[in-house]
Amino acid sequence: MEKVRLQKIIADSGYCSRRKAEEYIEQGCVKVNGRPVSLGDKADPKNDIVTVNGEKIASSGTQLRYIKLYKPRGYVTTMADTHGRKIVTDLLDDIDERVYPVGRLDKDSEGLLILTNDGALANAVMHPSRHIKKRYRVTVRGEVTDDKLTTLASGVKIDTGVTLPCTVAVLAEEENRTVIEFTIAEGKNRQIRKMCEAVKLQIVRLKRNAVGNIKLGMLKPGEWADLTAEELKGLKALVSSDKSTKRTGKK
Repeated sequence: MEKVRLQKIIADSGYCSRRKAEEYIEQGCVKVNGRPVSLGDKADPKNDIVTVNGEKIASSGTQLRYIKLYKPRGYVTTMADTHGRKIVTDLLDDIDERVYPVGRLDKDSEGLLILTNDGALANAVMHPSRHIKKRYRVTVRGEVTDDKLTTLASGVKIDTGVTLPCTVAVLAEEENRTVIEFTIAEGKNRQIRKMCEAVKLQIVRLKRNAVGNIKLGMLKPGEWADLTAEELKGLKALVSSDKSTKRTGKK
């Protein structure tokens, strides 16, 4: 089999992004068949043993797995945590494949999280240029004025820049609480929380209900299910359609 650059092998396995893989190689964390490597080196993804930080990564012959999980509050989406916090993969101890979160949800948030060992699809879904839509149900304290809704929808300034225009709608108004639905097409770190902070709204609960065509459905906190063939086909079509749109310039 033709040899492939190591950063591509690592990224395709779902272990991390290609840029992060390059950092691991430069830091001396990557070995092929037990020997240290340098940036630019190649390997046979099917027959060579590639390790990152001593951990063997999935080969190209590994069975691909696509999972949707209802992440409960209190779990982090890193693959390991030095502070002893619970990690989402603890909820998947009965599967053989090593899967990784596609994107993230912060510790205090809950809802839909996609996990896979298909690095190519994961990177495509997460790439900032894709603008894959994500839907959130957010409960905040107090009343939400029309001015604040307009500001949120138009784009607000947060620490990483101005957010893209999005869809914001009030779902319910309760005593001292308002339930809002956000549909955003980007995924900046803790974006919804920072947007609400920018307009002085205090979040009580934040739940992600959908990523692209994948919906949380009837899953309960801590439960997971493999994506159906229809869900996976739809997600791949969404990414492919997005690529085609950007290439041709059509909308």
